[in-house]
Amino acid sequence: MSKLLYLGALALLSITIFASCTKTLDTTKLSDLGGVYSENREPIDFEKEITGSLPEDMSTGSKVLTNILSEEDSSKSSLDNKTISWGLKRNPGNKPPSVNPGTPKLLKKYGGFYIGDTNKKEIYLTFDEGYENGYTSKILDVLRDNNVKSVFFITGPYLKENQDLIRRMVEEGHEVGNHTLNHPSLPEVDDERLEEEILGLDRVFYERYGKHMTYLRPPKGEFSERTLSISQKLGYTNLFWSFAYEDWYTNREKGPEYAKNIVMRNLHNGEIILLHAVSKDNAEALDSIIKGARELGYEFGNINNIY
Repeated sequence: MSKLLYLGALALLSITIFASCTKTLDTTKLSDLGGVYSENREPIDFEKEITGSLPEDMSTGSKVLTNILSEEDSSKSSLDNKTISWGLKRNPGNKPPSVNPGTPKLLKKYGGFYIGDTNKKEIYLTFDEGYENGYTSKILDVLRDNNVKSVFFITGPYLKENQDLIRRMVEEGHEVGNHTLNHPSLPEVDDERLEEEILGLDRVFYERYGKHMTYLRPPKGEFSERTLSISQKLGYTNLFWSFAYEDWYTNREKGPEYAKNIVMRNLHNGEIILLHAVSKDNAEALDSIIKGARELGYEFGNINNIY
């Protein structure tokens, strides 16, 4: 009898362990590689950012993209890892920007996007949050008062140091996106580190806020076919932008009127706007930008409904 009880208990224990493991695999996509609190890397230099523009010669990098897109077997283990820098050439007359001819096709191949439906006068606001500079609370106030939803892309240090602001983002219906733990150029890190940078941040975010991140913004706008493929397999949508300007240099502020004017001059259908929340100018201009865009017939969409 005791032997039967022992075998029964052993079977129950095995079922419990199996169920527990299955639950972990089914309900999370989180890494066990550490996370934000175990990182001990060099301080992040957030001045190494994107420029938001390309040279007049739009052929830069096109040969690399042509070679990538000609590959028929994207399931092979060794995908192209040549670094591609996201950039834009602004066009006048509220027209969508020009981008390297190969990048839209490459992004589409891996489920990423940089612009919405150009037949609709909809705009999508996004903010990059490498660190807190005292303006996010005001930005959230303006978004709340104007009933606009945004995506806030955060890093590991931001998640660790600004939990109240992140909770407010979540509770007020904004998306919190993944800008990686340490803001590296993703093509420069190996597969394990790439997973750690993305899922390590997501693990801590999930533990604190009970939801997963679904959008990834590659630091510095640098990516490759390999990073697009891996991040897609991890459940992420790479979200780029169709407008940005050099607003992350806090010692080069030009005033809120300048910020408003450069944004308004470049409004276009389906626009995904990238603003950096460290900019005082952006925070002070945001209300007039939203109101001004609406006066021109634009509306602000929810990124989850972009397609």
